[in-house]
Amino acid sequence: MAIHSIDHVQFGFAKGREAELRHFYGDLLGLSEVVDGEGRPGTLRFEAGAQRIDFVALPRPLPGEGVHLALSVEGLPSLRQRLQRAGVAIDEQRPLPGHRRLYVQDPAGHRIELLEPVWQEAA
Repeated sequence: MAIHSIDHVQFGFAKGREAELRHFYGDLLGLSEVVDGEGRPGTLRFEAGAQRIDFVALPRPLPGEGVHLALSVEGLPSLRQRLQRAGVAIDEQRPLPGHRRLYVQDPAGHRIELLEPVWQEAA
């Protein structure tokens, strides 16, 4: 098991503020917006080098709501076993196509996403 890098950081925002976020992160900070094929409404993504800053629209966001750190992992099944043996609660309720993914909380209560791409071999 190896953690390679931070994959992305996610923040919540109030619906209707997409234009303001695009202006700040795109126009002012100069980050490129990532448009993925999934076309998730209410989600904005910006490239920050090899990492991303993601934003998800929430009806009434509270400070810290929707915020998490996502780490890119190699060998997620073995890491999952280690976390499980240590008694860490594991949330696997949100599958992501093309990835193995789970969520845990660190001892301070921060939500951590661990994800590993699953490379499909060409048929």
